[in-house]
Amino acid sequence: MILLRSFLFDACFYGLMAVMGILCAPLALASRDGAYWAVKRYTRIALWLLRVICGLRTEVRGTPPSGEALVVAKHQSFLDILMLVNCLERPKFVMKAELKWAPVLGWYAMRIGCAPVQRNRKGAAMRQMVQDVTGTADDPGQVVIYPQGTRVAPGVTAPYKIGAGVLYQRMALDCTPMATNAGVFWGRNSLWRRPGTAVIEFLPTVPQGLPIGDFMKRVTVEIEEASQALEAEAGFRPQD
Repeated sequence: MILLRSFLFDACFYGLMAVMGILCAPLALASRDGAYWAVKRYTRIALWLLRVICGLRTEVRGTPPSGEALVVAKHQSFLDILMLVNCLERPKFVMKAELKWAPVLGWYAMRIGCAPVQRNRKGAAMRQMVQDVTGTADDPGQVVIYPQGTRVAPGVTAPYKIGAGVLYQRMALDCTPMATNAGVFWGRNSLWRRPGTAVIEFLPTVPQGLPIGDFMKRVTVEIEEASQALEAEAGFRPQD
């Protein structure tokens, strides 16, 4: 039954993406505000469908940052992206460059000011990322970076990359770390959308001005510990 509900949700989810993507294209072309209006309405409907069809609710804990801000977030699932888009005022994601070619999704991501990064270019990619996210001072928003660079399943260890520290230093902003357990319910490359309550949690602000090394150690420990606590709350137990 869970799998059937998951298939039904996915059909509605991607069908809605195609329909709204086409119908809202004139708004998105007209202005960035129009693009934000479209993606936020889509995420709200998608989260409602997830709750009604799959019994998967979502919860936001802590205080989402507003204005110009940096969010360093745990990434486990497409679900945590939907939740961030829904609760942040003007989110702009640092994303892998391949996603800008994804149908509908990629075009809207570029319209709201997301920064595509070619991860195999290393130093050049780092410079381009900094240029993209700091070159939109006329449209301040919440820059979201996933420090591990990809979705990481619950219970899996992956290093935190220095790009988050570079942005923290160059943007000269306080940082809001974010933890999640979304992958327990909507896993990477999984067809299952399990019932329960997926949580994203905004942690206490890390003040601007720390050395990069100290910053990376702090956010790594805080995000991992908080995410593991949320996973345990959701009933996840890592295998020995």
